[in-house]
Amino acid sequence: MCKLKKSLYGLKQAPRQWYLKFDKFMSEQGYTRCHSDYCVYLKKQIDGNYIILLLYVDDMLVAGSNMQEISVLKRKLANSFAMKDLGVAKQILGMRITRDMKNCKLTLSQNEYIQKVLKRFNMHNAKPVSTPFASHFKLSKEMYPKTQEDMDYMSKVPYASAVGSLMYAMVCTRPDIAHAVGVVSRYMNNPGKEHWMVVKWILRYLKCTTNQALCFGGSNISLQGYVDADMTGDRDNRKSTTGYVFTIGGIAVSWVSKIQSVVALSTTEAEYVAAIEASKEIILLQRFMGELGKEHDMSTLYSDSQSAIHLAKNLAFHSGTKHI
Repeated sequence: MCKLKKSLYGLKQAPRQWYLKFDKFMSEQGYTRCHSDYCVYLKKQIDGNYIILLLYVDDMLVAGSNMQEISVLKRKLANSFAMKDLGVAKQILGMRITRDMKNCKLTLSQNEYIQKVLKRFNMHNAKPVSTPFASHFKLSKEMYPKTQEDMDYMSKVPYASAVGSLMYAMVCTRPDIAHAVGVVSRYMNNPGKEHWMVVKWILRYLKCTTNQALCFGGSNISLQGYVDADMTGDRDNRKSTTGYVFTIGGIAVSWVSKIQSVVALSTTEAEYVAAIEASKEIILLQRFMGELGKEHDMSTLYSDSQSAIHLAKNLAFHSGTKHI
């Protein structure tokens, strides 16, 4: 048996030890850890502006208006850790960062990543489509391979790898494929030919929209949310799907499409459950913006269900709603 005096790369506790060490270092430099996101560190300057450091494992982004303070932080980091300063951020975690200084715009895109994914799954020459998920797709678990021929075919299909690649694009910059990726990810255990056809359809859609990106800019920081739900959209367990997107200044910053944990008995209940999930997210985003010095008291959540809105405003106790 060996007693470790230093954590080794690859051990379960190594990431935790690395984070504790980095957190201690940032605290010693006068930075405050953000309560809404433990990988965001803040330091308020005398002029009221902030220096913000974002940490993802061992990749860092530093943002702020005071270049002198940023240089001081980078010098202290270099003295304590073996690191490489890549200068002005151009790419992070597969996302390309493009700046338009003249128009005060910043763009996040995954053009290069998507091109690599299309080539990896031999879809770079496929015919493009204009929608991420066609209405004629009605997927269920019953579409699993039933014949030996289908089993042999699906054993050679990189279904999980393709869905994982799509999921990474969806999480970073592509809210438009969130619902489609959420649907195909339900059948990772035993996918069939129909499931794989939908995955290829999403890849064809990405080929059509490779250059789409998130473009941030302007002084408008109003936080708004949009929530919706389908009714018993999952054909296997009759659960509904929650979908919401939050925007700041009209640009998407948070989005989700996922199966609800309960079986809704009415459209009102499905919409109400979705509104609850979106409300929790808007509270988190408000708190996060407050910690970044952008106090935001008034945020709006839009729902297209009048019954769910009335129920939220007047929690009347009657037979139709007492079980929710």
